[in-house]
Amino acid sequence: MKPPEAITLIQKAITGNQPQRWADLGSGNGTFSIALNSILPTGSHITAIDKQAQKLPVDFLQADFEKDDLNLTGLDGILLANSLHYIRDTTKLIKKLEAYFTSVPTFLIVEYDTTRSNAWVPYPINYQNLQQLFASLGYSAITKLAEAPSRFGGSLYSALIRL
Repeated sequence: MKPPEAITLIQKAITGNQPQRWADLGSGNGTFSIALNSILPTGSHITAIDKQAQKLPVDFLQADFEKDDLNLTGLDGILLANSLHYIRDTTKLIKKLEAYFTSVPTFLIVEYDTTRSNAWVPYPINYQNLQQLFASLGYSAITKLAEAPSRFGGSLYSALIRL
């Protein structure tokens, strides 16, 4: 996926013109970090986090976002683009991540809309299951933003979730 395609999936999530602080967890080569950086208001800050070292045009932290303490504070949003499907215990992760927010936890999720696991998507979370997961944790604002075909078959969706 190229940044313009990523922008199409996530652009509806970004509102307002005040600078924002975001983290991109499981950033990989930075496709979504770059896309997010291009649509956030001027003065915003992104920390991309991945297990593998990356050279990105945003701040980067090499860490395992599931297991490591990320020492992040004051976040306005967390982006999980094609990374939540690597997590077995998503409830535990979300509860951990809630501590990094300034006020209202805001998650921007991009995932494959499937329930079939494979080597690259070990714990798939389609949109219906994502809604159920966040609703069970007390989140009431769960909105599908966009869909796009996946080059691997099926489709991707993006969702914005607020407590």
